[in-house]
Parts: sequence; C-alpha cells; structure tokens
Amino acid sequence: MARSLVDLLTAHASQQPAATAYRYLVTGDGDGEVQDITYARLARRSRAVAAWLQDRGLAGARAVLLYPPGIEFICGYLGCLSAGVVAVPGVPPQGRSQNHRALIRTKRLIADADATVVLGGREVLAALNAMAEHLPELAGITCVATEDIPDEAADAWHEPDLAADQVAFLQYTSGSTSAPRGVMVTHGNLLDNERIITERMGHTPDAIAEHRGEMFVSWLPVYHDMGLIGPVLNTVYLGVTATLFSPLHFLQQPGRWLDAVTRYRPHTSGGPNFAYELCLKHATPELLDGLELSSWKVAFNGAEPVRAATLRRFADTFGPAGFRRETSYPCYGLAETTLMVTGGSVAAPPVLVDAAAGGPHEGEADAAAVGCGRPGPDTTVVIADPERQEELPEGEVGEIWVAGASVAKGYWRNALATRETFRATLKDRPDRFLRTGDLGFLRDGELFVTGRLKDLMVIDGRNHYPQDLELSAEMSHWALRPGCTAAFSVDGGTAGEQPVVVAELSPEAAGESEKITDLIRSAIGRAHGLPVRDIVLVHPGTIPKTSSGKIQRHASREAYLAGTLSVLDAAALG
Repeated sequence: MARSLVDLLTAHASQQPAATAYRYLVTGDGDGEVQDITYARLARRSRAVAAWLQDRGLAGARAVLLYPPGIEFICGYLGCLSAGVVAVPGVPPQGRSQNHRALIRTKRLIADADATVVLGGREVLAALNAMAEHLPELAGITCVATEDIPDEAADAWHEPDLAADQVAFLQYTSGSTSAPRGVMVTHGNLLDNERIITERMGHTPDAIAEHRGEMFVSWLPVYHDMGLIGPVLNTVYLGVTATLFSPLHFLQQPGRWLDAVTRYRPHTSGGPNFAYELCLKHATPELLDGLELSSWKVAFNGAEPVRAATLRRFADTFGPAGFRRETSYPCYGLAETTLMVTGGSVAAPPVLVDAAAGGPHEGEADAAAVGCGRPGPDTTVVIADPERQEELPEGEVGEIWVAGASVAKGYWRNALATRETFRATLKDRPDRFLRTGDLGFLRDGELFVTGRLKDLMVIDGRNHYPQDLELSAEMSHWALRPGCTAAFSVDGGTAGEQPVVVAELSPEAAGESEKITDLIRSAIGRAHGLPVRDIVLVHPGTIPKTSSGKIQRHASREAYLAGTLSVLDAAALG
C-alpha cells in the first residue's frame, strides 16, 4: 500500500515508464510548442532534485518554490516530497506590474516559513537577485535553478522514510479575509484527499480507459491548491495524463481552454466561476464552430461562489458544441482540508434551490442557491452554531464544520489559530472539527454554501450575503464585469450599518456612469429591499483579489474608507 505520492510515482515509473505524465502547451495553443514528460523522466528529475536536497542535509527544512508555469515546478515539488523537504509553493514575479505584490508575498513566505532554500526557474531567480536589496530575507538562503541540477544526481537519491503525519508542504491560504497562513498538509492528508477527488469525480478505471488516460486539462496556477491538488497531483496519484498551460495564456484568450478540451478530450477540467464567465464573454460563432466538448464529463466549478446564472448560460451557449448540463460540477473545498470537501454526482445536473419563499425547494431562478455536492467518503460535514457549539437542523444556515483524514494538521507555527480553527467541538460529540469560516446549510445531504462568516452584513437586523448584492449589481448592466464587484457595509452613524458597492466597469461604458449607478441602486433595492449608501465604479483590474481570484471584500472596504480606489470617471460620479 502506498505511503505517499512518492511511492506512487515510483510505481508508475516502473510499470509505465514511457507513458506521458504531463504535457505543457508553451504558448497556450495545442498547435504551438508542446513540452511533455514521461513517468520515467518525471521520477528521474524529481529524484535529482531530491538528491541535491538530501546531499545538503535539508530533510525537514522548508523550500520555497518560485517557478514560472511549466513542468519544472512539478519536478521541484515532487523532488521536495522525495527528499522529505517541506515544499512551500510561492507566486513568482510575473512582470513589472506584479513585482511589488509578488515581492511582498515572497518576503512573507520566506520569513514565515523560515525557509532555508529557494528552488525556481532561472529567469525567476534572476529577477529575485535583481530585487535583492528589497529582500534581506534572502541573506544566507541558497537559491538554485533546478533545471541546472544534472540528471546524474538522481543516482545518489535514497528513499526517505515518510510518515503519514509528516508535513509534506505548506499551502499558504489566499487570504480573502485575513493575512495568509501556512496550512500544514501531511503526506496522509494528500493521499486521503486524492482518494476523495478520485471517488467524487468518477475517476474510475473504466473512465480512465474510456479517455485513454487523458484525464485533465488545466490552466489553473499550480501554486494554488485547486490547480495543484486537483489536476497536478491527482494525475500522479492515478498514473494518468494531464495537459497544462499558463493562467496568463488563458486570460489572454479564454477560448484556448475550450480548444484544449476539444483537442485532448479530457474527462475533467474546470476553474472558478469567473473562468466560465470569461468563456461566455468570448463565445464568438467562430469559436463555437471549432469546438467539440462531448467528451468532457466533469467541469468543476469552485473556489468562489458558484452562480446558477453562469451554469445555465454556459450550458445553453456551449450545448451546440456538445457540452451537457450535467457536466457542470459545483464543488466545495479549502486549503485547510487539503482541497476537496464536497462534490456533485457525475452525470447528474447541479442541484438548485430557492430559499426565498419559506424554505428550500427546487428552482431554476438565476439567483438560486447552487448545491456543491455531498461529502467525500469518510468525511463528515455538519452545520454548526459556533457560539452554542451545537449542530443545527437541516435547512438552517450556520457555519460549515468538517472532520476527516483530509483535514490538515494546523497552521504553521501558529498554535492559537490552530486551536481556534482546527479543534472545534460540539456538545455531546467527541469529534474535533475544522471551522471553515464559511456559512451554509444542508439539504438531503447536499451542501449549499451561502457566504463567508466574516463577510456577512447585518443591516436593520437582517442578514445579507455580499455575493447576493454583487450578483444583483452585475446583472443590472452588461458593462459591469462578472466576478469583479465587492459589496460590504460601513458605519452610517445614526443610520447604522449601510451597504456600499464597488464595481469594475468596462471603459467603453464610462460615459454612462450615472445611469449605471442608478441601475445598480435600483436592482439592489428591488431584490434586497436595501438602500445603498454609495456606489463606486472603478477601473478594470483594480478591485483587490486573492491569488486565486477571490474578491477581497475587507481590502476593498479599507481602500474605500482610505479613498484609494481607482475611481473611473470621478466627475460623473460626483
């Protein structure tokens, strides 16, 4: 029985050495340059990196990984696991506009993880070296471009003794409501969550055979848990093939994602809700004519609120290209549970409910709540009242708590936060639960996520979820960018808490700012019975988001109060 992903990589390299593990589309296009790596080569390169680390006595140390998109990151990551070194995936500098943000995050990672080595690509490390004066944290830290480690180093590799509770890597959370924390994910956590992903997403031997081993297409960033634990590590867990390309190439031309699905016919591919919206925005007749999506079985949608309107429009728009409604696969997970907690049933359409009228019932409304599936095997999900430490009855909204072998060990060097988040208990139950900080309810075993506990707005004694206001705002005018709106409340003095909406607006509609502001105000008033204190329209790409694309509402609120938002057409808004 495999004790770690390292054991599985060794088995695949022995049993199917010539099979392709990963292919990487260098330009994002299937007809462009393609790099690939077999299981034999992947094992040898990983062992070369591992041997280099072992030779320097770094077992148990932390290694920050800073790579551009590509296969070399995977070799570096698996090299760390193969050496018993704790991998710390980081966000590499990606051009001038990203350097400041990446620099701050890199400083934080190196310092918080107490890293002793940085592994990366040549160009990334050269960029870091150029910023050395701003990175005193690099003093005394060894930096190595792993592509410069020769294959022959693998001959000195010795298999580490890896225990299930040994930390494999630190996954730094995206920090949508707080400063990022390093989640300690163990080798046992990884194996359990890969088992859950395999079961929930229907990655059976028959499915693998039907798809000729082509199981994934992914543009997701590999430093984020959705891109890493899903497409990258489930591939090596199963011994199948994944096609990868850069997130930047997807953002430049969203159609590349669907072209890759057409070309390679994977079983599974997905991303956050905004990715499906981007595809819809670029769904020209020319794109649709060239697509064949009938082999796509699982189009997972998670990491941010899943919107019923997006699911419906995507299925309607791409149905002529073979996409089926039941392929849409809402799911729920978080770094603290390694990744996946719940997922839908393969070949069944998403479950929608409308909780607006006296309790949940089946609904097709665009604003309906979307079910995120059922817990994976041996995973327990309860809805709790954290103050009373009591489990709530079905249909009642409370905090989502999770227990199971995928729940991580805790936060790196943060005993207080670990105790508060990972050690929750319910009255009359011995289990220890993870407090997710997310709100939701259960219905017939299906989980519905309604929002973040810290984002909840209480106005005039009523609870309002910011994503509901954001959706109403975005649907009021075509020029409001999907997934680029932040709603939050501010102190209105004697009037109490009042909502504010900040929304990114396409520049071509800047002359209609006043009209759009009125439409947003009217839409929120009709749908939620709320007067909006302020509406701010800002330049595209300026609303604070996490590395995975989640809206940072607290940061947006702080920027609003500080007057630092990048306001579009301020005169018209005056």
